[in-house]
Amino acid sequence: MKHLLIKYICLMMLMLSSIAVAERVKDIATIKGVRSNPLVGYGIVVGLDGTGEPTVYAIQEFRTMLQKLGITLPSDIRVKLKNVAIVTVQAELPPFAQPGQTIDVTVSSLGEAKSLRGGSLIMVPLKGIDGKVYAIAQGNLVVGGFGAQGSDGSKVTINVPTTGRIPNGATVEKSVDSSFSKGDFITFLLKRPDFTTAKNLTNAINNIIGPGIARPIDASSIKVSAPRDVSQRVMYLSSLENIVVHEADAPARVVVNSRTGTIVIGQHVRVSPAAISHGNLVVTIDENQQVSQPNALAQGTTQTTQQSQVTIEQEPSRMFLFSPGVELKDIVAAVNAVGAAPGDIMAVLEALKQANALHAELIVI
Repeated sequence: MKHLLIKYICLMMLMLSSIAVAERVKDIATIKGVRSNPLVGYGIVVGLDGTGEPTVYAIQEFRTMLQKLGITLPSDIRVKLKNVAIVTVQAELPPFAQPGQTIDVTVSSLGEAKSLRGGSLIMVPLKGIDGKVYAIAQGNLVVGGFGAQGSDGSKVTINVPTTGRIPNGATVEKSVDSSFSKGDFITFLLKRPDFTTAKNLTNAINNIIGPGIARPIDASSIKVSAPRDVSQRVMYLSSLENIVVHEADAPARVVVNSRTGTIVIGQHVRVSPAAISHGNLVVTIDENQQVSQPNALAQGTTQTTQQSQVTIEQEPSRMFLFSPGVELKDIVAAVNAVGAAPGDIMAVLEALKQANALHAELIVI
């Protein structure tokens, strides 16, 4: 018993000492079958301060709502609405959510409403992909955006006034069946599939729980034996998800955002011996019109002549010289030392990739 206690203390100290350089299972993996489900609904928001939409379908939806409440408007009455907006309602049904619990909802305008500020959502059923109702939404909107418009047409808009949220605005009416308590196994799904991480996770579980408890299926799935009793399975998973695992390093990648000029160079990026000369050539053409006026006694006419001036400027070429085994810090230091702009760095990286000198995946987004 004493030896087991010492072994347990040493194991806990090892786990605590590795927290700084490793990740918990709950941070790098999810459990198969345990996920949220999107819900969506369609309805109307009332109580707007003249920022609604007096459109045909808004009026039609308003009439339909009144009919459900037992009120029928004569067909010859022309309804003009400026305090009503047609909206979509979205929500995420968390795993294991039970009837009676509440969830947040997001409300967005579908038509021409200028703002949903001050509005109230009328009861809307929220349905899943199977068409069944899983929650009922209703309540007052919280809108972070604001807009104001003058009589001359000028307007100011802050954030997005046509989208709002209702905290705890939907009540769950139906739960979703989960495979969590079924079978003799549970499966961990890695958020970033990697064979090395799958191996490390398998070894970590087998070293703590016992040999043969976990086995990898592929680069993202690890099957683990689990008790059938639900309460025991919950306690079992509580222990498993706090096991510390060394996650494998990501592949060598260079990500370039061509729209913003952002460049991210990942770890393990290497460059073979290479030299690149990069410079910019600027050509400027100015067109000037000049008037040729004849002498007073000359029998001539005034003429307009075109004069072109072409100027060519070439910036000093930037020379990059990379030695064998160059690492990330060397690449960054080289391009920063000459004050290269993001566009220059993109050109250098693309040239290195074309020359098979950049040993990394170049991703342009």
